[in-house]
Amino acid sequence: MARNTRELAQRPAVDPRDEPSAEWGWHGSFPRGSVIAGWVVVVILLLFNFTNNNLVNNTANVWLTGLAILMAIGLVMHSARKRTAWRR
Repeated sequence: MARNTRELAQRPAVDPRDEPSAEWGWHGSFPRGSVIAGWVVVVILLLFNFTNNNLVNNTANVWLTGLAILMAIGLVMHSARKRTAWRR
């Protein structure tokens, strides 16, 4: 504890080489937020198919749908891997 009002309490130091974000006071991740953002991106990619006015070919539609499916597979695999016992 501080002895007077001008002294600051000493806290255990964190080496910024181990945790680079310790320099600015916060480090962490948003596991739930990143999954929600991933599903929002999947929905947006699928909605782009309805706004595409390319009548000559469907190349853009194939790419948008393919990327949405690939992201959805990745999100499902991430969710399954997170729930299994062999995670770290």
